[in-house]
Amino acid sequence: MIQTVVKRDGRIVGFNEEKIRAAIRKAMLSTEAGEDQELLCRIADHITYNGKEQMGVEEIQDMVELELMGSERKDVAKKYIAYRDQRSIARRSKTHNMFLEIIETKSNDITRENANMNADTPAGMMMKFASETTKPFVDDYLLSPEVREAVKNNYLHIHDKDYYPTKSLTCVQHPMDKILKNGLVAGHGASRPAKRIETASIMGCISMETAQNEMHGGQAIPAFDFYLAPYVRKSYVEEIKKVEELTGEDYSDLYDAEIDEYEKKSLEGLSGKSRVKQSAINQTVGRVHQSMEAFIHNMNTIHSRGGNQVVFSSINYGTDTSAEGRCIIRELLLSTYDGVGNQETAIFPIQIWKKKRGVNYLPTDKNYDLYKLACKVTARRFFPNFVNLDASFNQHEKWRIDDPERYKYEVATMGCRTRVFENRFGEKTSIGRGNLSFTTINIVRLALECRDIENQENRINKFFSGLDNILEIAAKQLDERFNFQKTALAKQFPLLMSSLWVGSENLKPTDTIESVINQGTLGIGFIGLAECLIALVGKHHGESDEAQQLGLRIITYMRDRVNDFCERYHHNYSVLATPAEGLAGRFTKRDRKDFGVVPGVTDKDYYTNSNHVPVYYKCSAKHKAEIEAPYHVLTRGGHIFYVEIDGDATHNPEAIMNIVDLIDKYDMGYGSVNHNRNRCMDCGYENADPNMKTCPKCGSTNIDKLQRITGYLVGTTDRWNSGKLAELKDRVVHTLDTESNTHE
Repeated sequence: MIQTVVKRDGRIVGFNEEKIRAAIRKAMLSTEAGEDQELLCRIADHITYNGKEQMGVEEIQDMVELELMGSERKDVAKKYIAYRDQRSIARRSKTHNMFLEIIETKSNDITRENANMNADTPAGMMMKFASETTKPFVDDYLLSPEVREAVKNNYLHIHDKDYYPTKSLTCVQHPMDKILKNGLVAGHGASRPAKRIETASIMGCISMETAQNEMHGGQAIPAFDFYLAPYVRKSYVEEIKKVEELTGEDYSDLYDAEIDEYEKKSLEGLSGKSRVKQSAINQTVGRVHQSMEAFIHNMNTIHSRGGNQVVFSSINYGTDTSAEGRCIIRELLLSTYDGVGNQETAIFPIQIWKKKRGVNYLPTDKNYDLYKLACKVTARRFFPNFVNLDASFNQHEKWRIDDPERYKYEVATMGCRTRVFENRFGEKTSIGRGNLSFTTINIVRLALECRDIENQENRINKFFSGLDNILEIAAKQLDERFNFQKTALAKQFPLLMSSLWVGSENLKPTDTIESVINQGTLGIGFIGLAECLIALVGKHHGESDEAQQLGLRIITYMRDRVNDFCERYHHNYSVLATPAEGLAGRFTKRDRKDFGVVPGVTDKDYYTNSNHVPVYYKCSAKHKAEIEAPYHVLTRGGHIFYVEIDGDATHNPEAIMNIVDLIDKYDMGYGSVNHNRNRCMDCGYENADPNMKTCPKCGSTNIDKLQRITGYLVGTTDRWNSGKLAELKDRVVHTLDTESNTHE
């Protein structure tokens, strides 16, 4: 006798015989002979008592079909079969319509989910076909019922859910010294260890491109300057040897000669070894510059993931004070300032300046001149962003300024904002580690569910009760995904699990990755703190101290619960200030449907990113810093502070320095600057004229704005989804009423 039924979505429910009767009755009523109550009851009873204890929906329908075909009512059987076919087609219609939109290259939130992906290309289409058909599989077969319901009801969003079945991880900070010293295997060819700067640059590109095809997130190099510095000296020595070959002279004593600065100078007036040394330096600087140009060019043209998007790449640098390290930094910055192709701004890699007092921030610091150059480059090219190594939570007890390997103890950031540093299972470092996966909570919905409670204290208490429940589900979901990921074999990630991930060098190809991946982090994110606070107390944190105190209370509670989850599940859980892109509008649309248009909450097409002050709120950069800064210490899975400045920043690097001063003063971890930059989509010409309608170079009217979408740049807003486009239109500039504090 049938007791339970397995639904198509995997849920198990109690058997209801009346559903069989209703389906047969509907088929009978559509025939000329009409309903036969006796036959109807006989078939339903026979199936009920002769079926297995637990059956699937399709199995039961097959039994109904066979019973009808064996009866005298073949006409009913035909109608029933036709009805099943219609229902099957209806269930597939959503996929059918979605596929047509991809095929017809329509611009919508499905095809524009990721602004770094060109879904109009054949490879991009294939990625979207796979992505949109994989997500339902995850819902039906890989999520537990409680998690599935939370996702279905708009409380949770599982990031990169389409990659869930692949068991892939999100991101990693590449230990490039291992790659450069040992070489790597990518595809069918092995690369030998690097001997010169050109090779080192190319291997950095190959490493990130190869790993990108093994992961669903981004790739980063945590100490670009330190890793490449040795190959500046190797290239210099190579130049000396070239002179030796030409002249037959022995200049081997110049190989280890002290070099204060790799700087191009005239050879006039120089002779003998002094001339040979300076000539070698000049040639080396030229080679380093070309290598940095090539690196940037390659990171903007080498495609991964089936050829539909460039590598989501980041590089961290700025703290190597050696002559060789300074050469790498300077030539990288100069190449970035010049631009690529037709002098347009490079989208990748996301460049991150590691700001550190005693190294590169104060006027007396060795790399202060390079810091000023970095600010000049940012004023024109948006990058580098700035990670604050002086933040109280970014410091490492082992860091020493005289340690040549101090970079191991410097936090490095991944692109938009992802931060990996603390570690319950090994060395506190960013190197060789990354995020495993992350999930975001819709705290706005939790607040909307409480808005009808008149008493504010009761309203807030109910919110925290709901938040606690969803936090439990989020932690459980990430643990479930971890337990699925850990069953992957090392051979599934040929580069990542042999040369990049910490501890992976001890794995055999057929070993699972379980023993090493707990070095990574699991992120529990949030979106829409501003809208959440408006729903709870009527104002957001940028305009009300009461709201600010509640906002800090909410995120502190999340931090504390996440610390509890670390103990319970034995993972590196962390709170993430989610960099929502497609999610910014997805949560909002569903909540508006369920709760209507709520002023200040669901009346826009997006929710404000993480803990940011709303983009439409007019305030100074200083006020924005004061409000957002306290959230950085709470969100150690990643965060970002950004300032929108007005007009052409190209000739105003001091404005950038003032913003970095805010990051330093208010103990923030990571920040960036946004400003106006127009781009001609036909020839690549750029300027900062806010009224530019026609390209002065080629006459084209195909003009777009270069903008950050979350923490990374997008070359055209044509690839932005509707939610982020709506947010872009609402962005206002932040006045710079700051005072420099670099001499404090």
